[in-house]
Amino acid sequence: MKRDDTEKRAKVKVIQFDQHQHALTELEQHCETFADVGGLEDIKKKINMDFILPLQNPEYFKAFGKATGGSLLLFGPPGCGKTFIAKAIAGEIKANFIHLELQAILSMYVGQSEHNLHDIFEKARDNSPCVLFIDELDSIGGNRQGMSQHHDRVLVNQLLIELDGLGTFNDGVYVIGATNTPWYLDPALRRPGRFNKMVFMPPPSEEERVDILNLKLSGKPHDQIDVLKIAKKTCHFSGADLEQLVSDALDQAIERSLQQGKLSPVHQTDLESSLQGRVPSTLEWFSTAKNYAMFSDANKAYQSVLDYMKRNKLK
Repeated sequence: MKRDDTEKRAKVKVIQFDQHQHALTELEQHCETFADVGGLEDIKKKINMDFILPLQNPEYFKAFGKATGGSLLLFGPPGCGKTFIAKAIAGEIKANFIHLELQAILSMYVGQSEHNLHDIFEKARDNSPCVLFIDELDSIGGNRQGMSQHHDRVLVNQLLIELDGLGTFNDGVYVIGATNTPWYLDPALRRPGRFNKMVFMPPPSEEERVDILNLKLSGKPHDQIDVLKIAKKTCHFSGADLEQLVSDALDQAIERSLQQGKLSPVHQTDLESSLQGRVPSTLEWFSTAKNYAMFSDANKAYQSVLDYMKRNKLK
């Protein structure tokens, strides 16, 4: 969760591919750090041990046979800050940042998608320390058993090859995957040396919801609003849910302004009205995740989901 509404600027260098590839991938340097991430202390502690400390203290980790670099899988409901935490990691270690999305590598030419994926990994290696963030990992690394197209399976194979390189010559390359549906990933991606470290990204806490609401209302004309009251009523709301809530309240204020012929600020009643009948989008995700956690999770990979549901009395 981002506390600060000051937009962070990133230095951007565009990575061009050959003539067959039209999509562009950017190499960025981000200013966000963990200081900009509200809450999530347990998550930041785990990431600090797995990623940041090895880079800052390589001699201790190498003495125990631990190389710098590695991979991490962020999972959880949509709209809960997976991309922002990945950028904060890059800013924390002063690393370059590459945001890889499926459309950046797909090509109509046979073999070109795999080549593009390899090229992006090579760019990360050439620009280490580098965080390579693979958004919607399941779209690239889905389970091969359920794939009917040969080229889809080949792309997953190429991803596995690139990840295997992390244990050999890729010190300083941090591959972070994000997915809403980790149970659809190919099992081979979860083996040691690949995405065997998983971090659950839950919906924002009450304190974090207060910060998000204040951030979304900042700079907008509004009356004195009891943001804490709204935060208490939005348990399990994702950051995206809260953004939509505020957006609907703004629409009401704009419509009222047009009717009255003068600027009318956002009222507490606008937010209360927008909240009526609205349910968190995360509930459906938790319902699905619970089934996988209870019946298809021999290694307890999703125990953190069950723990969250128990703490928050979510059935």
